[in-house]
Amino acid sequence: MDAIFSNALWSICYLLVVITLSLYGLHRFVICYLFLRYRDHPTEPLREFEELPTVTIQLPIFNEYYVGKRLLTAVSKISYPKEKLQIQVLDDSTDETRVILERESEILRKQGLDVEYVHRVNRIGFKAGALAKGLENAKGEFILILDADFVPQPDILLKTIHHFTHSRVGMVQMRWGHLNRHYSFLTQMQAIFLDGHLLLEQTARSRSGRFFNFNGTAGIWRKSCIETSGGWQHDTLTEDLDLSYRAQMCGWKFVFLPDVVVPAELPVDMNGFKSQQHRWTKGSIQTCKKILPRLWRAPLPFFVKLEATVHLTSNFAYLLLVFLCLLIFPSSFASTHSTLYFLLVDVPIFCFTSISIAFFYIISQRHLNPRGWLADLWMLPLLLALAVGMSVNNARGVIEAILNYRSEFKRTPKYGIGNNLRQTHKISTIRYLPLVSFLSFVEFLFAGYFTFCMSSALWRGHWTSVPFLLIFLGGFAYVAFKSVLFWIQRWLAFSDPQNQREVVA
Repeated sequence: MDAIFSNALWSICYLLVVITLSLYGLHRFVICYLFLRYRDHPTEPLREFEELPTVTIQLPIFNEYYVGKRLLTAVSKISYPKEKLQIQVLDDSTDETRVILERESEILRKQGLDVEYVHRVNRIGFKAGALAKGLENAKGEFILILDADFVPQPDILLKTIHHFTHSRVGMVQMRWGHLNRHYSFLTQMQAIFLDGHLLLEQTARSRSGRFFNFNGTAGIWRKSCIETSGGWQHDTLTEDLDLSYRAQMCGWKFVFLPDVVVPAELPVDMNGFKSQQHRWTKGSIQTCKKILPRLWRAPLPFFVKLEATVHLTSNFAYLLLVFLCLLIFPSSFASTHSTLYFLLVDVPIFCFTSISIAFFYIISQRHLNPRGWLADLWMLPLLLALAVGMSVNNARGVIEAILNYRSEFKRTPKYGIGNNLRQTHKISTIRYLPLVSFLSFVEFLFAGYFTFCMSSALWRGHWTSVPFLLIFLGGFAYVAFKSVLFWIQRWLAFSDPQNQREVVA
């Protein structure tokens, strides 16, 4: 009797988790539908400005020795009347980056550009604090924000500024490109992940009248939109998501321009990628807790509230994914494995989870690369594996947000690396070391756990579960191994000074 009750309990817990994950998978199908429906409905400016308005370009920077100068050089080439352009270098750096940026700012001033260099002696509010500080002296009616690793094209303003001729447009977001997409498997997978979000989700939401968010960079804000929506606030790690929702709840309209691309650098090491994902995940849940109650009290259409709820809660899926990992082995003994159960439960869940993810990324790549998208199909199992492997890292962010655990804004190290594999820095001389944590040990434990689960499945003849268990095993093993590889390389480089090893991403 106890065994029957125990098996039933495991089965119920497992089904609740996978059904909830399936609902998020169903939402991916909805996003795909909205994208396909509205992809041929581009947003056009109401008209063009008769006289171009003044624009302030804000460059929030913290210890960007490798990419700070590149950013200023690119910004100086933007095609816009000099008398209508102000550049703010918002520098919180504590290293030689400060010297580089001060020198480059002075060079640009001698070229006739209005460049203001602002250095804070503290990092109060981190990026949000720097942006708020710069806004106090911003001359522009519109604010273009660019992170340090972005390289804007010269025509970025001329392609976007006229959308603000509509008086209720508060923000225009451009799509991110990838300077080092083909540097490694890791950067290729990151690019596909971001393409799905930045193309499908943003296009679908913006053109169907739903809320979408500023991505923290490569976007232009109307200054009055920021001010009337409560300004930059630093009580979450995703100040961009927070302000976006507050602004849209105030009635401001956002525009997404998928065809205006601003290339940026992807993290080349696993720990840098994990740090970035942890910050985004934790910040989104912090924003969810802050915004969701007032969102449902706001006088907004139900479909807007529902979509926003799914958007703001979507990262809870990582916590559910960890629960799923823990439940897979005990639930395998509780499952009847009958044909009826397989058809009524396993097949629908598989479609709404795995198939929805594959469909989502296939559509984004097919749209962006019509001729070569088939060449990337083999990476889909790797994408699923990477998502699984990142679940522990991102679930930690969710838990920290739920428990109100405070942490600082940890920047993602960037090294000025493009697609050229030779364009690397010697591992023993890298200035910014990626963070590493005990989670790598947990990820290795999960890899061992799924090795045991797969062995058990093979022994019991559950052949259909082996490919899925292999994805879980491979995901955790890959993330854990790549997390410690950098430090192994660094230790070897220092132990043998004659053998200067390059960064392997």
